[in-house]
Amino acid sequence: MSINNPVRTLNPEVARKIAAGEVIDRPNAIIRELIDNSIDSGATNITVEISGGGIEKIRIIDNGCGMTREDLENCARPHATSKITTEVDLMNLSTLGFRGEALASIAAVSRLSIISGGWKMRASITEDHILEPVAPTQGTIVQSEGLFENFPARRQFLKRAATEGVMCKNTFIEKAMARPDIAFRFISDGETKIDLPSGQTLKDRFIQANSYTEAPELFYQLDNHSADWSFDVVIGEPAVNRSNKKEIVIYANGRKIQEYSLVQAVEYGGQGYFPNGTYPVAAVFVNIRPDLVDFNIHPAKKEARFYDISSLHHGLSSTIKAFFQQYSYSNFTNGQTADSLTPELDAFSVPDQIHQNIPIKSAPAISADNTGTSSYQSSPSPVYERHISYKTSETSNHNLSDFRSQYLGLKSNTQKESTPYIPSETGNTVSLAAAALAAQTESPLTSEPAIKFLGSCLGTFLLAEKNSSLYIIDQHAAHERILFDKLMKNQDGSGKQPLLIPYKINTESKSQDNQLEKLQPKLGAIGFETKKVSDGHWEINSIPERWTGTEYDLRTLLFVKQVEPDEIIRSIAAMTACKAAVKDGYVLDDETAAKLVETAFTLEDPHCPHGRPIYTVITREKLFELVRRT
Repeated sequence: MSINNPVRTLNPEVARKIAAGEVIDRPNAIIRELIDNSIDSGATNITVEISGGGIEKIRIIDNGCGMTREDLENCARPHATSKITTEVDLMNLSTLGFRGEALASIAAVSRLSIISGGWKMRASITEDHILEPVAPTQGTIVQSEGLFENFPARRQFLKRAATEGVMCKNTFIEKAMARPDIAFRFISDGETKIDLPSGQTLKDRFIQANSYTEAPELFYQLDNHSADWSFDVVIGEPAVNRSNKKEIVIYANGRKIQEYSLVQAVEYGGQGYFPNGTYPVAAVFVNIRPDLVDFNIHPAKKEARFYDISSLHHGLSSTIKAFFQQYSYSNFTNGQTADSLTPELDAFSVPDQIHQNIPIKSAPAISADNTGTSSYQSSPSPVYERHISYKTSETSNHNLSDFRSQYLGLKSNTQKESTPYIPSETGNTVSLAAAALAAQTESPLTSEPAIKFLGSCLGTFLLAEKNSSLYIIDQHAAHERILFDKLMKNQDGSGKQPLLIPYKINTESKSQDNQLEKLQPKLGAIGFETKKVSDGHWEINSIPERWTGTEYDLRTLLFVKQVEPDEIIRSIAAMTACKAAVKDGYVLDDETAAKLVETAFTLEDPHCPHGRPIYTVITREKLFELVRRT
């Protein structure tokens, strides 16, 4: 370096404190590491006690296999571990801990003691550990006291005891969620805060550990598997939503990790079913072959590197999407249960292996009152009704050409002169929008409709009466869904445009090449004509006609965000439908509005592509209640 500042070797005490800082930065990190050790020991009962937010004391008691005197002599030395022997073992990890730095790091920044196998060990980072005989105990008791008292520069950055205590509690919950087969107890300053019994299902553990206020019936557990991986998902119905993605958590082989692509897979799976700007509440528990994932890339094991995550990403998003398709169908089918709907669910385009693994019988319990309205008994969300049948007869003379003529203000051989259009307050008229509606809502009128159109209100809502209930339909959302469904049904790859200068996609690994090869047919089906030039080099010679992105955007969607081709075209269709649909403030003439209302009730999914409900319903009884009429 220089004469005044020569390079020198740090003394062991300073070196260990620096190393410990990468692993132990606050009390909850001690809890994280010690619970991992307890789980690895085979414990079926784990108790965590803290005092002063974990700064004063952390004590963890388990009933695992325990430790011998020789184990206690070596366990708090740097890189002392019983879980790996050679570097090859790093590629086949089956334990949560493996590097042997946890106990040594805790000993470097606090007073560490361990009782197990009839011995008590008090750790020292400069001298031999002190061992003394004690009464035999089952399992192990590990205690950390006075965190950072020998490291004032680090201690001053700790938060107040109450805040650190909350972090300790959250880490405890994080560890307990993945192991419902183990009993966990959390005690803070002598008071039991959380007590989780063993033998729970993942769903029950997820709900109880997080103390969710929503009814358990609003959560579902799904699963799927392949040769290389399997997973379970606990997810809430659309009524259980949040304004951010913080409550979508991912576990891999028992560890909670930060994995953006799998969070995104959950988001994609629920896309179109959750209200705009909201996200699911979900936990994903992945089990994957140890040689296909590397946890040795982060000091606290909070991240992982997957050999090829595309298959897992697809399986997760497809499983969740298939479930919500079935859920939506059963939810809006006049109170029928999922068991009675099972034969009809084959209409959904779901891969067989995914379809078979979704627990249909866990579909929501739906009751029907005497008005025919389906409702959840405990859901705080608005009550909707799914209409799949009403009175129909032979198609009347109001065929499509007649509608076009009428909506355009032209005379027809079978129609009287049409009613003039009603302008909105802003002066917008909707003759062209009405004509578009006529062309895009091709369900024929019925001679005896069971739906009575009442009129429009507030510039954006349409009112209708059916089965003694009042329906309030969002005209924009309804038209948007009609257009979206039409666009999605017409995606046959024909609507593509050739590129004068092809996109050039350079892959970074063989796994990305394999991914593109697998996606090639699907990309071609939606308009991305893909050609492999050589290993690592691809060309895109055509794109969907509505695609407005760049080759960088496409590469990001495929390799960074792991978006499925179907989702790419879905987002294009959703954007196109939203822009083309009638807007707030457009006043439709009565016949066009009635046509839109009728078609809205025939939609398989009564949500706009962004997840907003198309309509809400108020029963006659509810109206009586609102005006206090008996």
